Formats: sequence, structure tokens, C-alpha cells
Amino acid sequence: MSDSNNRHLLIAREISGVLSGVDPQRVEALGETILTAQRIFVCGAGRSLLMLKALAMRLMHLGLHSYVVGETITPAIRTGDLLIAGSGSGETRTTLAMVQAAHERGARTAAITAHPQSPIARACDLVVEIPAAIVGVSNQRVSTQPPGSLFEQCLLVLGDGLVLWLMERLGATYEEIRARHTKLE
Repeated sequence: MSDSNNRHLLIAREISGVLSGVDPQRVEALGETILTAQRIFVCGAGRSLLMLKALAMRLMHLGLHSYVVGETITPAIRTGDLLIAGSGSGETRTTLAMVQAAHERGARTAAITAHPQSPIARACDLVVEIPAAIVGVSNQRVSTQPPGSLFEQCLLVLGDGLVLWLMERLGATYEEIRARHTKLE
């Protein structure tokens, strides 16, 4: 096996190891909160935001009303809505400000973070911890990957797993999801 394949397997093992430490009851609680929200908004910064954009897209494919904070067509958040914030460190100032603004407008908030005692996590109604080591925040063994990568990869996989759970709960079919997929390419 080449070194390149070995690196991919190393990454897959790291992801599997971290995700085995995620509390499934917390993920299910997030799923239930999504199902009761009128609209779902996602926010974050950098690669964490990219992973949550993928989740927002899948939520739309499920027929839910989902938005990405900062996009030009995103409406104002209000009571009955849910904001999902992603931040490995849980300390990103702009993300914290968005969580606080959502609370001020009556929305529920959820954080997906590696740091459950962080300012963002403390400001949210629900926290899902992805127990990945974060440079500068954790004394745990740090991933062999570039800083933040393991958290971000786990965030994407956790989101996709959540979508599968939501599909089951909603009785959504692949045909329904495919019908909502972009057809302009």
C-alpha cells in the first residue's frame, strides 16, 4: 500500500475514533430540535462554516427551510427558529456574536464544538461535543493532520449522519431528495 493510501486510512481511523466519543443522545436531541424548528440557520467561520453549509444544503434537500448566515438571501432569524453554530474552539468571536443575536431575537441555539465549556457552548441551549483535540484549547493528543482538520471532518460526517437520522424520522426517500437537488448544472 502506498504512503498516500496509508494517510487516508490514518485520517479515517482518526475520524472514527473521535466520532465514537460523540454522545448519540445529544445528536438525537439536535435532530429533534431541527424537526421542531420553523427554520434552521447555520453559522460558523472558515472550514467549520463550509461543513455546516453542506448540512444546510441537505436539510433543504429534506424539504426543511434552511439558511446560511451571511448569505444575501438569508432572512432575519426569529422566535421558533434554530441557529446551529459550528466552532472547534468555541471561541470564534463572530460566531459568538451570531449566537447572542439569535438569542436576542428569540431563536433557539445549538453549538457543535470540541470545547463544551467554551463561550459559544455556554451561550447555547444545546451542545453537541465532537471530542477532537483543538490546538491551544486542549491538552489532548493533537491530530497528525493540520490544525482543525479533524474537527471539521468530524463535523461533516456528524452532519451527514444526522441527515440519515432525519431521513428516517421524516420518511424521506432518495427520490424526494433527488427531486430537490440542483438541476441547473
